[in-house]
Amino acid sequence: MKRRQLMGYAGAGLVTALVTSLSYESQADAQSSGLSVQWLGHTCFLFTGGGAKILVNPFRAVGCTAKYRPPKVAADLVLISSQLLDEGAVDVLPGNAKLIYEPGVYEFKGIKFQGIAIDHDRKGGRQFGSNTAWSWKQGGINILHLGGAAAPISIEQKILLGRPDVAFIPVGGSAKAYNAEEAKQAVQVLNPKLIIPTHYRTQAADAAKCDISPLDNFLTLMQGITVRRSNTDTISINPKDLPENSVIQVLSYKF
Repeated sequence: MKRRQLMGYAGAGLVTALVTSLSYESQADAQSSGLSVQWLGHTCFLFTGGGAKILVNPFRAVGCTAKYRPPKVAADLVLISSQLLDEGAVDVLPGNAKLIYEPGVYEFKGIKFQGIAIDHDRKGGRQFGSNTAWSWKQGGINILHLGGAAAPISIEQKILLGRPDVAFIPVGGSAKAYNAEEAKQAVQVLNPKLIIPTHYRTQAADAAKCDISPLDNFLTLMQGITVRRSNTDTISINPKDLPENSVIQVLSYKF
């Protein structure tokens, strides 16, 4: 997806965020306790809490996402990690959400967002360009969504990212995201309290057009870390209930 197309979509209602301050709301509301996280497939999640609905990485239902329902959900703000179709398909989103797709520091409804550039491939960004990892605090929870990171996290990036309460980490590999071994290294660097794996093969995949691996490859490498499995696509996270040591949380998608 080309940048000029994203700008075109912005004219139809999605407003590109190119300023550091988009709108304001009570900081107390933004930091109120509790966050609802819904998995919409692949690396796409809806975060509800602190007076805001934040959608990350809406996708086009093709290839590895072929049998997921298109994530046509209303949100106040949409964050995308790249302009590839599995992370930046914003043309069919409803409503009048704001859109941020470039690294930088932003504020929206009293919530501060930081986008950090991490290569989207293992060739210094020469194949798939730059991926934007998103870090913010919502509902009292420090969130990190790595998008389609494929390069190791540098010392400088680690300083910016800090220790997240919840980290959304790609684990399925391919040329444009961490494989299981690289995801494990990212976990060791970040030491998140809650790990939610993303970007792995499910029954949504078109078998002939999907080159990512299943979740079990990652879970096998992470033996010794507690794995919690939810029977729904949504979890509620409260700051006081966060584990001190890393726990892997797996969400379910109902086809």
